[in-house]
Amino acid sequence: MGIFRATCPVGELERLWVEEMLSWCAAQFGDRTLRTPVILPTSDFFPDAYSGSAQDVQTVVDTVGDYMGVARDRIRVEIRSDGDDLPDAAFLAGSAQGATGHYRIEHGRAVISLDMSRMRSPVTLVATVAHELAHERLLGEYRIDADRHDNEQLTDLLTVYLGLGVFNANAAFQFSQRQNGWRSASLGYLSQPMFGYALACWTIMRGDPKPLWAKHLDTNPRVYMKQGLKYLRANLNALPEWRTALPET
Repeated sequence: MGIFRATCPVGELERLWVEEMLSWCAAQFGDRTLRTPVILPTSDFFPDAYSGSAQDVQTVVDTVGDYMGVARDRIRVEIRSDGDDLPDAAFLAGSAQGATGHYRIEHGRAVISLDMSRMRSPVTLVATVAHELAHERLLGEYRIDADRHDNEQLTDLLTVYLGLGVFNANAAFQFSQRQNGWRSASLGYLSQPMFGYALACWTIMRGDPKPLWAKHLDTNPRVYMKQGLKYLRANLNALPEWRTALPET
């Protein structure tokens, strides 16, 4: 009976886009991150104490860059505070005003501008840095054009493929407590259901269908990921083209 048929957490067009673009990522970046540990918000991956200093921020950028395959000498970090103006060139990559981070090329070198007044936590910082470094892997390495219509969405998806998806999925929707109550904010361009489904696809690609690291996901993306895994287990045979990107397990 089909009453309890597994359903995908995203719509049909979103599902096809996630699957196709993860296959594209596999073809572009190889299978290294399908075989290495998932980057998690633990001292194993971020052993240095964080107090918010400029040196601490630089250390986070260097660490995330190492995980994502971005050499340290390719990036210059620009730390901003609320109200600082960005040069017009900062918006060439499609970043919107009010964003936590911006990516641009200046004098032939990538510049990551980080608005620390908008960083709610170290997790937000890591997610922002991962997104901007994903721009460098895509735009800086001339893999896509800046005017591509899904540039920002693909940039978010690449954070999943390169191992930082836990951070960016958790940062996709956050709550913070203020004096006058709770306030919500979103970070990134993929919805939580899309992050959840992308993580489900990615963990199947890794040959890790019951990932212990899922406990580090916030409730919503974890639920969407579990729903996505159920759907994939029930429908893998219907995805022959996407499965060509999967490693032998």
